[in-house]
Amino acid sequence: MKILTWNVQWFKGLDGVVDIERVLHKAREMADFDVLCMQEISVNYHALTGETPADQVARVRELLPDYEVFFAPAIDELSPCGTYRQQFGNLIASRLPVRLVEHILLPDPAAEGEKNTPSMRRVCVVCTVEAPWGPVRVMTSHLEYYNATARVAQVSALREIHLRACARAARPPETIQDSPYQRKPYTMDAVLCGDFNFELDSAEHATMIQPDLLGALINAWTTLDSSKSYPATFRIFDRTYGPEPVGCDFFFVSPSMAKRVQVVSVDQQTQVSDHQPVLLELSDVIGA
Repeated sequence: MKILTWNVQWFKGLDGVVDIERVLHKAREMADFDVLCMQEISVNYHALTGETPADQVARVRELLPDYEVFFAPAIDELSPCGTYRQQFGNLIASRLPVRLVEHILLPDPAAEGEKNTPSMRRVCVVCTVEAPWGPVRVMTSHLEYYNATARVAQVSALREIHLRACARAARPPETIQDSPYQRKPYTMDAVLCGDFNFELDSAEHATMIQPDLLGALINAWTTLDSSKSYPATFRIFDRTYGPEPVGCDFFFVSPSMAKRVQVVSVDQQTQVSDHQPVLLELSDVIGA
């Protein structure tokens, strides 16, 4: 099972060109992915997309006909002219059966201290897919960049979303068939990915992987060889947002999935976004 995560920056490359086809072609070059998780998808923000298709979700659906596409807008607002809606958020495309979909808004507290900062609502889209061995909860998000107070709150929220789902899997509710109360694919198996805007040695990362009785989350990279430095995924070619390359796009997995992790790799060459794509490969057989 192959999952690719990528902050595609509304499909804008470092050359300033917005090109959805180019990004998806590069993703397919990296892997024949089963699930594609993308952050920063735009609908009707014409200043971002220019002359290219304004509804990027619709265009992705056209270009990935063999995949189901699920979009979760963190922002859904009326345009300044008052004639159409604008949306911005995250997307999951899956060719595996998707048994359950959830869109969960993350907290957005004001910045603490005297200095105010830009801040934008954030969302986690959750698709429980049917993997060869059973249901897997795939979660993707993009955390706040400027407002550290919000980012810290969002890390805790993502962790709690995962732990609550694990608690449901451990003690599922009674069901009523052929109704909204029918059996759900609750599972301990989970993958959380995206652009987290924190680094491996940060306090936010430490919070994300804090142990819990229900298992919490593990950085997939550390299940392979923790002696190697995590590859940079941002600011490799463009230093607009800082002086040095950093790794801030990650895969986290539940402990039940740790032995399935075979590959975590980063394409550090492509420049069709300001972030680099990250690939996770999971074995169908534990320990294989």
